[in-house]
Amino acid sequence: MLVLSAADVERLLDLDRLVDAVAAAMVELSAGRTVTPPRAGVDVPSMDGRLFAMPALLPAAGALVTKVATVFPRNTDRPTTQAVICCFDPRHGTPLAVMDGTAITAARTAAGSVLAARLLARPDSRTVSIVGTGTLARSHARAFARREGVEVLQVVGRDRGRTMALVDELTAAGIPVVAGGSIEAAVRSADIVCLTTHADRPVLRREWLRPGTHVNALGYNPAGDGEVDVATIAAAVVAVESRAAALADPPAGAVEFQRAREAGLGEDVVHAELGELVAGTRPGRSNEQQLTLYKSVGVAAQDAAAAALILETVKDS
Repeated sequence: MLVLSAADVERLLDLDRLVDAVAAAMVELSAGRTVTPPRAGVDVPSMDGRLFAMPALLPAAGALVTKVATVFPRNTDRPTTQAVICCFDPRHGTPLAVMDGTAITAARTAAGSVLAARLLARPDSRTVSIVGTGTLARSHARAFARREGVEVLQVVGRDRGRTMALVDELTAAGIPVVAGGSIEAAVRSADIVCLTTHADRPVLRREWLRPGTHVNALGYNPAGDGEVDVATIAAAVVAVESRAAALADPPAGAVEFQRAREAGLGEDVVHAELGELVAGTRPGRSNEQQLTLYKSVGVAAQDAAAAALILETVKDS
């Protein structure tokens, strides 16, 4: 049985192929050809943490996996989300591999954001603003640096010291990023905004968004009000990985949608699933002035797609 570390995962996972693998998995999910039961977990109240399991069968990729993950928003000296992924042979149930799931989660989440931007952002989008300074901010900078047409890639957080440390790290790795002056200024100047925080209250406001902006909201925090304000949700064309997952009550679903329901918005606030957009069964943006929003809650089908891609690379090497 393979045991793959974070370094192994980062070496083996082709980020460009991953976007296409996530796209294919989202089509399978929307078509009902995956088995992805609701995540089950336990809370750790003393630390505002949570341990949960996310199993998935993705037949098209030959993947049978379970991710076991923790989310501890108070962490400052290590990732707030940490995980392992266990892979099994779907024909016989034989264990095949245990992989570092922290690196996979970060990479596949960023791949989902790149896919959402491909489907929903204006084709002439040039400026990408990443709000946050943690693991997801790092993976999104790496992913969007590869996106054709990006001319300005900026990172900004509430802590200036952490913002500059991340910019220095990414720059040293050859990723052309700059530090934004403030969250509001970075959002106002952006064509694409990526929210990668665990904030329990909105970190952007509807009035900060220029017409035609696309927002990726990736943070997870079942308490409070979430990263995105209700006014933005009401104004945007909204896409998710899975309606059932996103609209479930927290902690499984997005707290932003619970707040939207409390404000009088119905479940039809979700316009489409990513898989429907990829397959062309639902339209995306209809004009360049529309706001678009992709709210991710994380689905195991994406983990399965990434794990299958890694195993394929190992097999071929």
